[in-house]
This record gives sequence, C-alpha cells and structure tokens, in this order.
Amino acid sequence: VLSVHRGGGELPGYPENCLESFEYFARRMPSIIECDIAMSLDSILYMMHDNTLERTTTGTGKTSERDWAYLQSLYIKDNFGTVTPYRIPSLDQVLQWGRNKVLFTLDVKRSTPFEKVVQSVRKTRAENSAVIITYNATDARKVYELAPDLMISVGIMKQDDYERLHQLGVPDRNMVAFIGVNEPDKALITFLHAKGIPVILGVLGNLDKKAAAQGNKVYKNYIDLGVDILSTDRPEAVYSVIKKP
Repeated sequence: VLSVHRGGGELPGYPENCLESFEYFARRMPSIIECDIAMSLDSILYMMHDNTLERTTTGTGKTSERDWAYLQSLYIKDNFGTVTPYRIPSLDQVLQWGRNKVLFTLDVKRSTPFEKVVQSVRKTRAENSAVIITYNATDARKVYELAPDLMISVGIMKQDDYERLHQLGVPDRNMVAFIGVNEPDKALITFLHAKGIPVILGVLGNLDKKAAAQGNKVYKNYIDLGVDILSTDRPEAVYSVIKKP
C-alpha cells in the first residue's frame, strides 16, 4: 500500500493537506492519506503542516495564534506558490469525508493535544479509518491509554525501540511500525512481521530521489524486502510499481 505524504502537494494545483488533493488521489489509487493536524487559537483542529501560514496559504502569522474564522477566510497555495480556490479543512471535515473511503495516518503537531484528536475520531466514527502517529514511546503509551482500540504509528528503528514500547504496555496489535527514511533492515522487518506488526518505510526524501534517478524499480526492492506501506511524495510513481502483477 502507498501512503501519500501530507496528502499530496507535488502536483501543481493540488496542495498538501487539502481535501481536494485527498480526493484526487483516492479516486486514482488505493491510498493511505498522511496528514498534519494543527490547532487554532479557539481550539479547532485543522489541516496544516507548518507552524506559520505564509508558505501554504494566503494568510500570515503563527498557526496557533489565528482563530478558525480567520483560517476559513484563507485560500490554500500549492507547493509551487500558486493560490488555489481551496479552503483549509478541519479535521472533522476530513475524517467525515474519508470514512469508509481511505485510511488516514494522523500526524499530530506538538501544540495539538492527543485528547482532542481522539475526540474528533470518536465524533466522526472514524475509528476504523485512523492511525495516530507518535514519535516516542511515552506518547504511544498515552494514545493507547486514551484509546486502546485505535492503531498507533510508532517509530521502531531497532529492536530496542520495540522493547521500550513493549515495556510501557503498548500491545503489538495496536502498532504500525515506522522504520525510518533510510534503506530498510530486512532483519528488523522480519522481527516485526513475526509479531504481526505491519511496517511503514518513509521513501519520502532521499529514497524517492533515488527512485527518480535510478528508476521506479527501487520501490520494488523495498516491497520485496517485506515493507507493507511506502510513504512517498511520488504516489503515482509508487502506484505504478504496486499495481503491476
């Protein structure tokens, strides 16, 4: 399966973290949408990667210091700086749209409480569609305590990382293992698969660049190693490899 990093952005006219971009990819290929959650001054959760608004919208200022009314007045820019007719979506809007349509991996920004993300998942009945991304074992434990039925993306670069999660009581059945953005370790993949834990490789960045230079067969090598999910900035290129029999 492929995961569309930031839900798109590499195609002109299809910005990152934008509902219209999510729809574009969902219509064309089975997709996991990786998207970023910020919180407004008045505590509305919405799609935004940066800590400031200038790069991706027509607005200005810090994302946490603008209220939802202001944010709704803005238009989103694509990654080439072109203003589109699209508006910033709330997390609730995104989860309602995607329920029974796509899977989401939800990247929760530092200033955004996990509690409010879980509330949104519950409110929209998106439990079967959402995986919560965490960056350390303590946060993974917190999410598990908040929502023991939800899947959690956990960083496992080596077996010691798994042991830390295990010691904190995060069950194998709740884990999706993100194994980094470098060439994958076959032994680690085998170890995780033996425990029933699916594996995400971040090909975004250097590995995407390697595939662009050497050919999309590079992605096939990672699939052959047992990687379950490729998180990419080149979704159409990755899908061209995945869909081949």
